[in-house]
Amino acid sequence: MMMLPDHERFDTTCEGLCPALRWKQQFIGVAHDPSVPATNDGLFWCLHTQTCIGPDGMLAEPGNCSSTSRVCHGTGKCG
Repeated sequence: MMMLPDHERFDTTCEGLCPALRWKQQFIGVAHDPSVPATNDGLFWCLHTQTCIGPDGMLAEPGNCSSTSRVCHGTGKCG
């Protein structure tokens, strides 16, 4: 399996992102400040499992959760 560079792996603006993916920045009620560097802390979790592992056993992070070929994408079901 090929690893994506961090700027792609943690990009929460990528197209097709699963609606079940969560990260702490979603819950911070402040406007984005471009003068503050991104933390890319990698703290993501799946709404269905409530852990960093998705229903299919793979990591829940934007690089993985933007693929509609992932069987649990958008549904949380693996079959």
